[in-house]
Amino acid sequence: MLRVAVVGSGPSGVFTAQALVQQEAVPGVTVDVLDRLPCPYGLVRYGVAPDHEKIKSLQHTLRAALEHPRISFLGNVRAGEGPGEVPPRRLRELYHAVVYCVGAASARRLGIPGEDLPGSWSATEFVSWYSAHPDAPPDGFALPARSAVVIGVGNVAVDVARVLARGADEFRTTDVPHAALAALAASRVRDVHMVGRRGPAQAKFTTKELRELGGLNGVRTLVRADEAALDPAWEDPSGLPAVGRRNVEVLREWSRRPVPEAGRRIHVRFFLRPVALLGDDAVRAVRFERTAPDGSGGVAGTGEFEDIEAQLVLRSVGYRGVPVGGLPFDDENGTVPHEAGRVLRDGVPSPGEYVAGWIKRGPTGVIGTNRPCAKETVASLLADAPALLASREPAGDPRAALRAAGAEPVEWPGWLGIEAAETALGRDLGRGPVKIPDWEGLLVAARGGATGRPSARERHVLD
Repeated sequence: MLRVAVVGSGPSGVFTAQALVQQEAVPGVTVDVLDRLPCPYGLVRYGVAPDHEKIKSLQHTLRAALEHPRISFLGNVRAGEGPGEVPPRRLRELYHAVVYCVGAASARRLGIPGEDLPGSWSATEFVSWYSAHPDAPPDGFALPARSAVVIGVGNVAVDVARVLARGADEFRTTDVPHAALAALAASRVRDVHMVGRRGPAQAKFTTKELRELGGLNGVRTLVRADEAALDPAWEDPSGLPAVGRRNVEVLREWSRRPVPEAGRRIHVRFFLRPVALLGDDAVRAVRFERTAPDGSGGVAGTGEFEDIEAQLVLRSVGYRGVPVGGLPFDDENGTVPHEAGRVLRDGVPSPGEYVAGWIKRGPTGVIGTNRPCAKETVASLLADAPALLASREPAGDPRAALRAAGAEPVEWPGWLGIEAAETALGRDLGRGPVKIPDWEGLLVAARGGATGRPSARERHVLD
């Protein structure tokens, strides 16, 4: 019987596990899905905005897969070669094959002066905070800023701009953690500037995400027609791909319509490249250089500069893979070298080691893109299965071995305990289920204990 470990329980990991147990070429495959967090679902739980309930409902699909009788969830297990981590070489001893689906957890940097000033954060950190990721400090964003700048024009940038501009009342029915809800309720942000270095036709957001910005209660969405018109496709977007054409049409409509007065404003800006974050002890502004189309699909600096006031800067310029100790890593691309999903060591496929998802192909595509990616890797693994089965028998019971290595796996009943605790926490707050935002609380809940309650300050702000 082929025994496989899948490291990572986000969409790519779950789709990989599902494809393995559903195929018929190698019957009886068993899969342990390992995750460093005690909770499954990866970015669906910790990356999708709380007000995107339709996308978050994908958790039901992932849940059904993880409840398959030949798939087991083992959370709170870290792969790597650091303290408390299980080395890849040990995983290879415990399983016939290991598939790494660890995503791309870090944020790309701008590489400009002032990037590390207080008040400057990656959008990834902000998303982790309002998604209750246990690595994020629960009180990391007090939001005293009046003006915020979001650098980037992709879907993540749209998400964080929307969360900053939207009223806290509209998040009460979501699972956003209570500390984040209290901070949003007390927020002083009135202007959110979402800025891209190229034009509207090159923006990476989808039209559905973009349209949401124009329908927020009490929020004005502003587009400067003279600025956007630097894009050659602004007046006639008919030659663009469908998404780009629809995006330009929406932005053109916004630039022309009367905009009613509102308490908060979202400024959608283009052709501005960040060159420095300004401030002494904290961010006070972002300096941009005006860019212009260079005739080859890119942009070039014009030597003209503009400073936009900001006490909060969120950098949303892409994700990047993080090395897993004991695995090869292509630092330039932020991926593990592979051939059709087979991990390459010194250019040669490493028996029994595979990758899928963003750590395989880079942070591209949407959630559904992970299905064909996973199927390609599974096809490679199944082709190798006869040799893997003949090579050796895995050593002992994986759970006992993981515990002996210092891990304390949270199995499926433990995750159900976390769900029950989050439901109880929400009930105590007069809300639906509310996420537990810290490691201690999650692990206590996984073991059947009581979790913490919101502070008096949080209650007061929300009441």
